[in-house]
Amino acid sequence: MNEVARPEQEGGDELDLLAQRLITAEQDERRRLALFLHDGPVQTLSGIALMLDAVGHEIDVGNLDAASRVLADALKLHRSAIRSLRDLSFNLEPVVLRDQGFTPAVIELADQVREERDLEIDLDVEVAEELGERTQAALYQIVREALNGAVRRGPPTSISVRIERGHDERFITTIVDDGAQERRREFFDVLAERARTLNGRLTFDQGAGTKIVLELPPSAARE
Repeated sequence: MNEVARPEQEGGDELDLLAQRLITAEQDERRRLALFLHDGPVQTLSGIALMLDAVGHEIDVGNLDAASRVLADALKLHRSAIRSLRDLSFNLEPVVLRDQGFTPAVIELADQVREERDLEIDLDVEVAEELGERTQAALYQIVREALNGAVRRGPPTSISVRIERGHDERFITTIVDDGAQERRREFFDVLAERARTLNGRLTFDQGAGTKIVLELPPSAARE
């Protein structure tokens, strides 16, 4: 079992260190978001603008068939950009997480992955309803990134996500998949940064598949 993040030791500098790590994690997230927008929807919308210019030119010269073909292609790209932005909005903060809670949000996420990848996902996450709202949001992101990492590198045939209370009242999240390919260290480092912001401990084990365990302290419970 490999350990990526340790709970912070008690001391006067603990809050400062945690705040610094939170800022770093947020900066990394903004960079990833900016890169996604630049290389994805922004490029797509720029391409659509050029295609619409071409449509106008073809109409001006009376080539309506060509204009119709280019317009149809532009509409396909437009719908693709809308899907990308909708997925981004869902991943950043799904409405169901805010309005209905952690369990419905993870169920909806799992249904989306099942539909796209045709694999089995087993969930037992109701204990997470005892967590604070901000902790739930961060834990949701960890679960989402773990699922996405599994389907990108696997692909697995099954994934399980289980959240339970340990004998010491810690919240223990276990994510297991049977994907054959190992994930890169950078993947776990991203999850580790999120775990650190929650004062959690993240470990992982890779063999026939991948097992990720995140332990959160009892203080993560909803007040």
